[in-house]
Formats: sequence, C-alpha cells, structure tokens
Amino acid sequence: MTGAGTVLVLAGRFDPTADLVIEELNRRAVPLFRVDMAEFPLRLALSAGLSRDGWHGTLSTSRRTLDLAAVRSVYYRRPTRPRFPEGMSSAARKVAEREARLGFGGLLAALPCRWLPPPGKAADAEYKPLQLRIAAESGLSVPRTLITNQPSAAERFSGAVAGAVIYKPFSHVRGVVNDHSAAVYTSIVDPEDLCRSDIATTAHLFQEWVPKAYEVRLTAVAGRIFAAEIHADSDAGHVDWRSDYESHSYAVCDPPASVAAGVLRMLQRLELPYGAFDFVVTPDGDWHFLEVNPSGQFGFVEQATGLPITAAIADYLEGKGW
Repeated sequence: MTGAGTVLVLAGRFDPTADLVIEELNRRAVPLFRVDMAEFPLRLALSAGLSRDGWHGTLSTSRRTLDLAAVRSVYYRRPTRPRFPEGMSSAARKVAEREARLGFGGLLAALPCRWLPPPGKAADAEYKPLQLRIAAESGLSVPRTLITNQPSAAERFSGAVAGAVIYKPFSHVRGVVNDHSAAVYTSIVDPEDLCRSDIATTAHLFQEWVPKAYEVRLTAVAGRIFAAEIHADSDAGHVDWRSDYESHSYAVCDPPASVAAGVLRMLQRLELPYGAFDFVVTPDGDWHFLEVNPSGQFGFVEQATGLPITAAIADYLEGKGW
C-alpha cells in the first residue's frame, strides 16, 4: 500500500536521525506511528488476524492504536530489542525473544507496504565481503582486500601490496575501557604487527591503503543521489573520518557518471532503496568504494551542506516515486 495511510516508524526513543524524518513527515501532515521494539510486549500490545485480504489488526500503546491495514510504509531505523519481565528465566527469555522476532517481526514483514530499509535485505547487506563483491561486479573500483586469520597470509598480502596496509573491523566495535568509551576505527598497520599470533583468533579484514585527497559520503535514496566531500584536518580523521568529526569540512559534489551508475546497480542488486556509501577520492580524482551502510546516518551531511536527504526519504515513505 502506498500513497495513503500511516507511516510506521520503528526506532529507538533517542534517535536524532529518525527525528529528522519524523519532523519532515509531521510538516507534511503525513500520519505516523512511532514505536520501539523495546516496548513489546510490556508496553505494546499486538493483535492480528488473517483473512483473504491479508492481515488485519492493531498495535496498541496506552495512548495510541495503529490499524495495521492502514500502514503505507515502514521506516526501520535501528529499533532496540524487545524487553521482557525481569523475573523471566534466561531460557524463557531466549524463547520469548525468538518468538517475538518471528511473530511480531514476521507479521510486520508480511504487511504489503514499502520499507526503508527492508530489514532482511539490510541485514544481508551488512556483510562486508558481500558488499565488496557486489561493488566490484557493479563496476565500482574496490581496493585490494584480504580476509584471513593467518598471520602468514597477512604478511604475504602486505608484501604483494608493496605499500601501506590498513585494518578495519567488519562491524562497528564499541565498548568501555577503563571507564571510558572506546571504538575501533580503520588504522594503518605496522608491517611488524602482521606476524602477531592474535590474528589467528578471528577473521581480520586488510586492505591496501588508497592515497586520498578527501573522502565522500554518498547517500542514495530511491534512485536519487546526494554526495558530499569530507575533508578531515587531522591525522586520525585522514585515516578514518569517523574518528574525528570535529576536524571536518564539507562540500557538495557530483560523482562521476560511472560511479553514480555503479551505486544504483549495487542497490538494485542488494534490493535496497537506501544506502549511505563511503568513497575515497585520490589526488588524481579516482573514486574507490569502501563500504555501504543500509541504514547509515545522514543528518550530519544534510546539516553541513543543505542536501535534501530527509525530504527524499520522506518522499519515499509517503509513497512518491520508485
């Protein structure tokens, strides 16, 4: 169903990115219902039955009720996991959580409406090995890459690259060390560290270092492309811009036609309407794909550049285009 009805927003209670989209939908007077999966089952009630016309029923909080048949689209913006009664045993909690995912989540997935992004497709797209393969097949330039748990293979890769090698985690690694928040970012590897035995403890991703003039955050929404240069004025930010947001300056840019076409081919292959892409641009002007986030943040780019990304997302959720 598109073009009428309610937008269901599945997001955590404190999410500035979701807030941007909600503010835009409110400005357009588009009906919406925001809820977090963490509210189920203690503060969110579900009841639905199946007929020849599909699923009919409601989601209800203490204040509002959503008619499931009226959902026109779903904005899936990193909701948190369901929360269960404190007294539940760990075994019962595990069963309840699985049943909630397959029952509640499965019911939402069965609604005949558009999602941004579709959670199953987004989960598949989180796999960096899959991203890199599809990026290369879509015509994008991808740095030479090794995935290994063998120190000897890492050493051979470094020798073959004959230049700097970087390490990057497969996911966002965050935690607390000595009472301080910490994160693992992309880093340039000392060649002497490639023989370390702890490489054997898990999978590691190594890539050749691509000389960069700057990086680009390219956000694609339903076939529309918004690109911004990111210039980082610090050593840490030059290696991984996410490590030092304070050092950035931004400028709107237009990607080469071949890059734009490759981005759209890649999203088509991944069956995603949205992607936040990261590219390195070399001093010679060559664009190299790093990764795509199927639910990546965009607010910081829009705030710095004025690119109308929120409006494009609202258009899609409202049922316009694509």
